[in-house]
Amino acid sequence: MTGGPSLIVLLSDGIRGHLFQSRGVAGWLSRFTGADIIELEVPKLSGWERVRLLKWKARFLPSADPEDALRWLKEAGASSLAERAETEIASRNCDGRNVLFLSAGSSAAPFTTALSKTFGGRSCTLMTPSVLGTDPFDFAIVPEHDHPPDKENVFPTLGAPNAIFPDELERKGWELSQLHPPRECCPFGNRWSLLVGGDDGNYRVSAEWAERTLSPIFDAAERLGADLYVTTSRRTPKEAEDALTLLAEGKKSARMLLLASKDPFNPVPGMLGLCSVIFVTEDSVSMVSEAVTAGRAVYLVRTGRQSRIRTMLQNVTAFLVRKRIAPRMFLWGIPRFDALFDDMIKKGFLVELRYDHLNHYPGRSPHLADGPLLNEARRAAEWIVERWTDA
Repeated sequence: MTGGPSLIVLLSDGIRGHLFQSRGVAGWLSRFTGADIIELEVPKLSGWERVRLLKWKARFLPSADPEDALRWLKEAGASSLAERAETEIASRNCDGRNVLFLSAGSSAAPFTTALSKTFGGRSCTLMTPSVLGTDPFDFAIVPEHDHPPDKENVFPTLGAPNAIFPDELERKGWELSQLHPPRECCPFGNRWSLLVGGDDGNYRVSAEWAERTLSPIFDAAERLGADLYVTTSRRTPKEAEDALTLLAEGKKSARMLLLASKDPFNPVPGMLGLCSVIFVTEDSVSMVSEAVTAGRAVYLVRTGRQSRIRTMLQNVTAFLVRKRIAPRMFLWGIPRFDALFDDMIKKGFLVELRYDHLNHYPGRSPHLADGPLLNEARRAAEWIVERWTDA
């Protein structure tokens, strides 16, 4: 490929999911263009300073000149960030127009805008920043379920981009197998992963839910002789992790139970490389997208709900959308994510788990695609390179 950045400055807000999305797009861009990648963490603002700088003053950044943008960075405590970017650019004798400032999430987006203004570079946001929107950015990569505007600088994705690189999965799987060896009698085709998320405003992962919903997976693995690798999220409640510990206790099939509350290591890439069947809970679009990108047989596991009233209101809105009384963009909460999962199911990337799947080995379903992988980070990077000279 021709064109594209020669330096990518990846700005992180410290949220692991945001960083993982950014690394995916930046990684593919680097593969296509040979660009160097540097990662910088933006200042963490709180209280009144966060409101004043990120919610109010950031609104004026799209029209700021380089001096005003640099002034905002200094006021936001990001002088060292600007100095580091300047040093990296100068050390490569790089023209500002060949630098891409990239971030995911609302907190890092103003810093991305300000730095691109200061150094005359290009800017890219993943997801729609709450204050700035997508207009100030040269490139905006936004999931379809967020209903992005139909504009030249916006690239809609099916699910979330991620840093799962299929050609690296074998190595990641081997590395995990050194830490948690599979049984010698258990081949790749009979290894399963279970990715468990946690609570948020819509979904609930309780101990009762874990015992009722996940115990059939543990029992099937034991009965069918599959190796089972399990991990949780930092959002997983302690009582759900305790229930998982009890489910795994005494089972030869349970080769790994990594609790995110006790171990910061991210085993997901290794699990995707080591296992052929992935069970993943519905509360995390990121985890579902990662599993699908790996090209495995992916089964969606439904979780509990936080509020009956909230769920009822969401379903009423979904009914109005189905009847074309309200536009699709009015979907919110669970129905909005269900629309994404429905698209993935229709396109053959995902299957909703039914427990009759567990009566026998739940291998690659005839409903799962055997064609090209869904790799939104790669597609987004290709799109950036294609329109680089026009942005």
